[in-house]
Amino acid sequence: MSKSERDPLILSKRSREENWQHYRQSEYFAQLINLMDFKATIPGLRSWAASADVLLTLLSISKRIKPKVVLDLGSGISTLVLAKATPSAKVFSIDHLQEFAGKTRSLLQDHDITNVDLRVAPLKPLAGGSDWYDISALSDIDQIDLLFIDGPPGSKDDTARHPVIEQCLSKLSPKAVIVLDDANREGERDLAEMFLKALPGYELEFLSHEKGTAVLKPR
Repeated sequence: MSKSERDPLILSKRSREENWQHYRQSEYFAQLINLMDFKATIPGLRSWAASADVLLTLLSISKRIKPKVVLDLGSGISTLVLAKATPSAKVFSIDHLQEFAGKTRSLLQDHDITNVDLRVAPLKPLAGGSDWYDISALSDIDQIDLLFIDGPPGSKDDTARHPVIEQCLSKLSPKAVIVLDDANREGERDLAEMFLKALPGYELEFLSHEKGTAVLKPR
């Protein structure tokens, strides 16, 4: 442990920031529960799960743009929120592991969700050398109105999610909104900027969420 990490003032400041973030997340969680009117239990929103703040953002955007087609990269509680927020939409959810997809499938069944097409797409190497979802799982998906990017896991590879540009850009509808989780990380921030360059007429906003959220939408 470095000297700075042992400094009482630094430790005290870090503790205050963590306590404040936990408090804010509890506020967002209470709002989410109230607005979503869940009829069954939901998993905890810590660790790998999407935080309450980004879920509220997805709910708000869904209600505003009323998407017909939604693509959720990385299944979980986000899949449930997106499906309940837009019951008339077709929600495609992609996960690279059968284990996680199975848990999401059980969650959707508990909540009587029927508008989700949940697909398992193992990570496979692309021509450029990066590992990404098996692209055959996305071959019939088009005109995406809302794209939520929370996978594949990017904690060990800054560029793990970058192939989404090549694979999904042409699948977006003219007025698509893109939401990118974990935008506090450099790789995700770079990805958001890549989308902005590729989408003339769009604007990018970084939200000061727990893990950082980037939102790209038409001006």
